[in-house]
Amino acid sequence: MNTQPLGVFDSGLGGLSVVRALWEVLPAESIVYFGDTGRFPYGTRSPGVIRRFARQNVHFLQSQGAKAIVVACNTASAHALPELRSTLDIPIIGVVEPGVRAALKHRKSGRLGLIATAGTVASRAYEQALEAIDPGVAMSSVATPLFVALVEEGWTHTEATRLIAEEYLRVFNNGSFDALILGCTHFPLLRPVLREVLGAGVALVDGAEATAHATREMLSKRDLLAGGGEPTHRFFVSDAPEKFATIGPLFLGRTFDGAEQVSIEEY
Repeated sequence: MNTQPLGVFDSGLGGLSVVRALWEVLPAESIVYFGDTGRFPYGTRSPGVIRRFARQNVHFLQSQGAKAIVVACNTASAHALPELRSTLDIPIIGVVEPGVRAALKHRKSGRLGLIATAGTVASRAYEQALEAIDPGVAMSSVATPLFVALVEEGWTHTEATRLIAEEYLRVFNNGSFDALILGCTHFPLLRPVLREVLGAGVALVDGAEATAHATREMLSKRDLLAGGGEPTHRFFVSDAPEKFATIGPLFLGRTFDGAEQVSIEEY
């Protein structure tokens, strides 16, 4: 039994959707979450800056006793995961490979789609993961940066959101795609609009559940699973902790007392 918490970080609060999946798959695990709201979004940053932010985030979570790290941010997973794994002595898992494996379960025609931030799309991390797992499947990727802002504003069911979705998703709406990977932790909140625009023929794949199962496998292999007891959960942000109270419940499905603000640059 290992009662140390599992560390999770994201560029903002979207990674709370991964926390929710972890609660379902690993209910005994305590979680410490860091949302880098003061430097959000990562999708427009350079790869070097993203890697620096990711290192600081991991160092902070280690200072909180984290036994393993889930990089819930797609952009950070795309740009920083190899460096984090090679330089830090702590188990680290990202969201890209689990998301690809989840999408492949819907394979029919051999074509997958991806919507993500500009940084994630430019990294080609999803294409590289797909090539390593199943090179016979093609992927088309579209950057959809406005989706992040719409979710942050709470505009998940507006007419403006639907019109933007129609423009972004035009390439996927021809019936030739098996699944669309939601390559940003904010995007699952847009699922009703995405389904309305795409119809029922394209599976919408949220990698959060797949990441949670991959995390359980990783913890089990390393004998790091919590054995029981009442888990405790702590939430930290780098700015605007009051926003956690309004946005957090949308992702978590429940309310918490709040998040504590920390100065991440110290790490």
